[in-house]
Amino acid sequence: MYAIVESGGKQYKAEPGAVLKLEKLAGEPGDEILLDQVLLVADGEQVQVGRPVLEDKVVRGRIVEQARHKKVVIFKYKRRKDYHKKQGHRQYYTAVRIEGIEDRAAQS
Repeated sequence: MYAIVESGGKQYKAEPGAVLKLEKLAGEPGDEILLDQVLLVADGEQVQVGRPVLEDKVVRGRIVEQARHKKVVIFKYKRRKDYHKKQGHRQYYTAVRIEGIEDRAAQS
C-alpha cells in the first residue's frame, strides 16, 4: 500500500515505514504529523485517485529530525570579463517516518 502526498509544493510517494525528507514543517522530533493532501492511494489492484485530493484519506507520520541538506554550490562565470561569483545554499528539511495511511473517519 502506498499514497502520493503533496507537501511544500512537491509530491512524494509515502509507504508505511519509509522516511521522507519533506520541506521544513513546524514541530519537534517525536511529534506526530498528519499529511492531508493525499492525491492517490493504491492498495494492490485497487487505486483511488483524487480530483484533486482524496478528502477521506490521511497519511500519519512522526517527525524523525529537523536538519539541512548538503550544500548546493552556485557558481556564476563570464569568460573574458573577470567575473565570477560563488554562492552556497543549504535547504532546511523535516524527516518524517510514515506510520500509516488511514481513513479520515478513524481520526475523529
